[in-house]
Amino acid sequence: MTPFKPRITQEEARRDHSRMLRFLAINAVLGMALGLAMAAAIILLDVAGIGSRISHSTNPVLPLLLIGFPMAMIFGGAVTATAIWTMPYERLFAPESRKKDDDDKEDPDRQPR
Repeated sequence: MTPFKPRITQEEARRDHSRMLRFLAINAVLGMALGLAMAAAIILLDVAGIGSRISHSTNPVLPLLLIGFPMAMIFGGAVTATAIWTMPYERLFAPESRKKDDDDKEDPDRQPR
């Protein structure tokens, strides 16, 4: 049995794809912001003396980049992967359930599948 494939026009497909890409881009940006916030918290809370080492460094930009950039990428990727996992695509194109009629009465002799 093949899965349900909706028939949509090119314009509807284009609109749907742009909505999905916007959804993923927003989640990626939010994840990167979360990663930068976590890096800032690590530095400001001076976890393992990282903040004090950076403040006493002659070139503090490099350690900031080495902490901030990977954290932003990891959190951005994780949030984007979670967004892909929970994407409402199947719900959007799910066939509508039909209402039961009087003709659809349950058969007591029928075995469950």
